[in-house]
Amino acid sequence: MTNTNLNTQSVLSMKGEGYYSQKTLGAKNAIDKTQSIIESALKVIPKTDILKMADYGSADGGTSQEMWFNIIEKIKNSGDERQIEILYTDLASNDFSVLFRMMQGMQGNLDFAYQKKFSNIFVHGCGTGFHEQLMANNSLSLGFSATAMHYVSERPCLINDHVHMVGSNEEEKQKFKNQALKDWETILLNRSRELISGGRFICINFGIDEDGRYLGNTGGHNMFNNFTKHWKNLEKDGFITNEEFVNATFTQHYRTLDEFRKPFDDQNSEVTKSGLILKSCKTMFTDCPFKIHYNNNKSTMSSRDYAASLIPTMRSWSETVFKTALEKRNPDEITRIVDQFYNSYMEEISNSPEGHAMDYIHIVMDIQKV
Repeated sequence: MTNTNLNTQSVLSMKGEGYYSQKTLGAKNAIDKTQSIIESALKVIPKTDILKMADYGSADGGTSQEMWFNIIEKIKNSGDERQIEILYTDLASNDFSVLFRMMQGMQGNLDFAYQKKFSNIFVHGCGTGFHEQLMANNSLSLGFSATAMHYVSERPCLINDHVHMVGSNEEEKQKFKNQALKDWETILLNRSRELISGGRFICINFGIDEDGRYLGNTGGHNMFNNFTKHWKNLEKDGFITNEEFVNATFTQHYRTLDEFRKPFDDQNSEVTKSGLILKSCKTMFTDCPFKIHYNNNKSTMSSRDYAASLIPTMRSWSETVFKTALEKRNPDEITRIVDQFYNSYMEEISNSPEGHAMDYIHIVMDIQKV
């Protein structure tokens, strides 16, 4: 039976064992670019006895680790000796063991293991999705989230002829839009409850910019169309059923600037009444680092090398969608089919690499509780 209203908390996670942060350099680059916004916010957030910060939807913590190291180092160098608590949140299926090892210098880049390098730093994990309230009322000074809150709490419908809402029909798209608006208001209200008065929530989220661009669709090939094409080819060739094709509906919605702004622009909304104001909202483009590396090294790097570097960054966050669509099969068969899916996409890039990339489009928001 097809599972339409799949709950995000139950199945979705980034690929574990440190794979996610190893393969998602573009996400790290986008996070690093927001450091100055966080620094500016911390200068004016009211002082509390303990500085409490949170990283929502953090995966294994690797993509934001250098940014947090730099922030904490600046705090310490300024003479601020307060104890610092930082809460990393993600789904219960997240690989928190890697996160804790990274912060303690037992894995990853030891230079940024801030928990080991600075005193009075306390790292915690929360395995509950960010659609819910995760901290006590009026306790959080600074919340941060990157590349996470495009996930909706459940799929409002299945998409019949595509894998993502960006390629769905208008009826399907509207259902995702309605779900995303409801979820965005819920997310904001729960952040408002957690934040102290004067606290800030800095969010950089996947979205659709003023030119209609979004992740993997910035002028060349459309990544989600390619996902759909190669997944559909498996159905045409009899490797998967139509039910399995449809079940690979991403539990995501890419909001436009207007959709992000809507709860703040309405003076009678519950979000506005809760005390949240939108200080700034802008789009941000981040070049695909694998594309840049390939373009700079074409004399020594083959198109197959490029494809072999690009597909893993796509796979790190999308694999669970396709594996879940095949959940009725045995594990070996699931692995074989999903490998075949990504290998066919890799072959396409190898044969003609131009225009294939995963550029990032983020909507950057600075939100304050007043």
